Amino acid sequence: MSLPLFQQALSKGGSLGQRIRLWFDAGTASTAPDESQRIDWVRAVPFVAMHLACFGVIWVGTSTVAVVTAAALYAIRMFALTGFYHRYFSHRAFRTSRAVQFAFALIGASCVQRGPLWWAAHHRNHHRHADTALDPHSPTVHGFLWSHAGWFLTSAAFHTDMDRLADLRGYPELRWLDRYDTVVPVALAMLLFGLGSLLHAVAPSWGTSGAQMLIWGFFISTIALFHATVTINSLAHRFGRRRFSTKDDSRNNGWLAVITFGEGWHNNHHFYPGSARQGFRWWEIDLTWYGLRLLALLGLVWDLKPVPAWVHRKAEY
Repeated sequence: MSLPLFQQALSKGGSLGQRIRLWFDAGTASTAPDESQRIDWVRAVPFVAMHLACFGVIWVGTSTVAVVTAAALYAIRMFALTGFYHRYFSHRAFRTSRAVQFAFALIGASCVQRGPLWWAAHHRNHHRHADTALDPHSPTVHGFLWSHAGWFLTSAAFHTDMDRLADLRGYPELRWLDRYDTVVPVALAMLLFGLGSLLHAVAPSWGTSGAQMLIWGFFISTIALFHATVTINSLAHRFGRRRFSTKDDSRNNGWLAVITFGEGWHNNHHFYPGSARQGFRWWEIDLTWYGLRLLALLGLVWDLKPVPAWVHRKAEY
C-alpha cells in the first residue's frame, strides 16, 4: 500500500500561508478526515530540506571535532528519545522530578521528532492498534516506505491526541514544547554554527567552521538519528526473532538494538511495555537501561519498573 499512498496529491490543509505558519506553531494542525492519508508536502518541506542539507558536507568537508560532535549529539539525543520520550513519557516506566522531566523533554525536542506529548500520544495509539489498519506505521499493513517515513508527514499525523495524555497534558512547559516544536532544534542549529565559528577563530588548527559544525553536528546527526529511530517502525516488525507470542508482528533484532540503544528488543517490549528495561536477558544490549540505572544511582530517576518473573516464564526461548 505504500506506493499508492505516496502517489496521492497534495492535501487540502488550508491556505499556503496557514500551512507554512504551522512550521513554527503546531497548535492549529488540521485533523480533517479526508486528509488522514495524504502527505502535506508544504509542511514536509523542512523535512526534505534537512536531508538535502546533509549534502553540504561536500563543500564544508570534515574534521575530527565535527564528527565527534555529531556522534555525541546522536548518543545524547538518542538516550533522550529512548529513555524519556519512549520509556518515560509514553510508558511511565519510572519516575523522576519535574525538572529532570523538562530537561530531557528539551533534549528530546532537539531531535526534530516533534514534542514529547505528540510523540507519546502517537506511540500509545501505536500500542493500542499495533499492526492493524489503525496503526499508521505498520509495515505489514502499509508497507516499508510509509511506515518508515511517510505516515508522520500526513495532516492527521501532525495532530497531538490530548485525549491519550491525561497524565501529561497538565504540564504547560510540555505543551509549549509541543506547540513550538521547531524552537529548540533551531536554537541547537544556531548554537552549533556559533560554536564552529568560534573554534575557527580561536583554534584554526582544528579545521572546523560554523558551516561544518552545522552540517555535521545538526543535519547529519539529526538525520541519522531520525532514520535509526524509525527503523523500529519499519524493520522491527519485519525482521528478527519472536520470543513472545503477541497479537502484532514485533520482533527482537540485536542490530537495531545497538543503533537505537536497546529499542531493537521490540518483541520483548510489545509483550510487556511497562518495563524500563527492554533487553530482558543479560546479554541483550540495552544502553538506555544502563543509562537509566546510572541516573537512578545519581538520584535523578527512581522506581524503575523491572521485568516481572511471570514474563520470563512466558518466554519461548
